[in-house]
Amino acid sequence: MLIGEYKHTIDSKKRLAVPAKFRSDLGESAVITKGLENCLVIYTLREWERLAKKLEELPSSQADARNFARIMLSGASDVELDKLGRILIPDYLKNYACLKKNVAILGLSNKIEIWDGDQWEEHKKKTENEAGNIAERLKELGI
Repeated sequence: MLIGEYKHTIDSKKRLAVPAKFRSDLGESAVITKGLENCLVIYTLREWERLAKKLEELPSSQADARNFARIMLSGASDVELDKLGRILIPDYLKNYACLKKNVAILGLSNKIEIWDGDQWEEHKKKTENEAGNIAERLKELGI
C-alpha cells in the first residue's frame, strides 16, 4: 500500500527519485498524468488500466465526462524507473504542476501524488484547518 509523505528534489536532468518504499509497488514502469489541484499522479500499470476502463465507460454525450477523460488520458505518459528508482518527468507535466526543485511525494493508497513543495505546504495547511468541516461533509458519504 502506498502511504506517507516524502520530500524529494528534482535533479538538473528532470529526474525524480521515487521513495524506496513505493518502488516495489510500482515495479519497473508506471503511468504519470495530470491530477487535480495542479499536482501529478502516478499509477501502477494495474491501477491505470482500471482507471482507463472507467474513463472509457463514461458517457461521451456528456461534456464533463469527455473533458475529464481528455485531461486524464491525453496528459498521461509512461514512465520507467531506472536502476536508482528515478523517473523522468516530461516537461509538459512539470509545467502543469509548476514543479520546481523541491517536491512533496504523497502515497495515497492506490496512487502517488507529486506536488510542488511550497504548493503542497500551502494546500496541506488550508486542508488541515478545514478538517472538521470536511469530516462533517464526508459523513453524508458514510465516512
